[in-house]
Amino acid sequence: MSGAANPGRAGGRLIAYVGAYGNTTRYEGGGIHVFDVAADGTALTETSHAREVLEAGYLAWSPRRAMLYAVDERKTDGRGPVEPQARVHAFAVDPRDGRLTWRNSRVAPGPRPTFLDLDDEAGRLVSANHGDFQHVERVVRGADGEWTSEFVYDDSTVILYGIEADGALGKILDLKVLTGHGMDPNRSPQNGGHAQASPHAHCAVIDPSRRYVIVCDKGTDTILVYRLGDTLELAQTFVMSPETGPRHIAFDASGARAYVTLEFASELASFDFDPQTGALTLLDRCRTTAATHAGLNEPAEVRVHPQGRFVYANNRGEDSLAWFSVDAAGRLTREGSVPLAKSIHPGLAARNFTFAPGGAFLLLADRPANVVRAYAVDADNGSLRVLTEASVRDPAFVAFATLDDTIEP
Repeated sequence: MSGAANPGRAGGRLIAYVGAYGNTTRYEGGGIHVFDVAADGTALTETSHAREVLEAGYLAWSPRRAMLYAVDERKTDGRGPVEPQARVHAFAVDPRDGRLTWRNSRVAPGPRPTFLDLDDEAGRLVSANHGDFQHVERVVRGADGEWTSEFVYDDSTVILYGIEADGALGKILDLKVLTGHGMDPNRSPQNGGHAQASPHAHCAVIDPSRRYVIVCDKGTDTILVYRLGDTLELAQTFVMSPETGPRHIAFDASGARAYVTLEFASELASFDFDPQTGALTLLDRCRTTAATHAGLNEPAEVRVHPQGRFVYANNRGEDSLAWFSVDAAGRLTREGSVPLAKSIHPGLAARNFTFAPGGAFLLLADRPANVVRAYAVDADNGSLRVLTEASVRDPAFVAFATLDDTIEP
């Protein structure tokens, strides 16, 4: 813990929710940590800890409903009594201190729900379920009568949930099961080179116009654009070159420019986006690592600074948080980076970072170091400077909320 308590102030109380993993620490970690955050990012004080979710790998904050939604990023048989199956959970937020009270949950068919996004106005929540890499070997008889084996992989899904008037999660409105595969084997060491043997949706982002959900499927090198309503209808498909692995997409404030991390290619790509049709146009691709880096690297998160001049991505392998300038034509240039804790492997590395409202600083979940670290952001050149850090076991994701602490719960 770092710093002193954060008193109420004009404009609201700034809270950071930190989702953590529990399985890798034999259930010593996990849950959602609640932090009071100083207005300038120089102090982080943990005030409570919600333990209902073991694998809280992604969170979504609803200011309209004062609710927090969280994935429980599991793969189990779901039949018990060993463990529950993967679910999405809803928590009510206390406006005085951000404390969480569990409200309800819904099942998330397809293992490893790994991403959430929210249309707060319309009351819809969308999740991307990655699936796992392990396969089931089935013995089959071919057309020639000879016995052989086929290999069946988990389904990867995109799920649309309704949200009830009180903020509780409603039923599944629609679910899409992704199909196909990429290069198998491929160059990534994930799953012994079989990381693209089946689809793996790693994000489902609602664009700023709220017309579309954009899904990056790293398993098939495809970006899928669904029209968002009470169902999901496929509007556009953008196919990247083989073994690129589109992972996460982030939009600038205009909604007309988007940026994608290419996990297997170790690149950042820029796109024009047409909010009328959902069409994507590729503008540029650049390496996310320094020219001097050699060896494995797989970028993860991508965020656009609120002012739109710089784009940030974290590298797993180089173990850095890098920033990139972008010109009017969408051309990207890596400008610098700060080091992060050494990754154990790409799946156990710094996973997420999030800008505070306004973009004066960001918080990063440095998982191998077991800390959440605050960095000041220089709006003129994009550079980062460490402000403080706080201990969290196996941190995975950070979401900010601004509370009006004068409201009675």
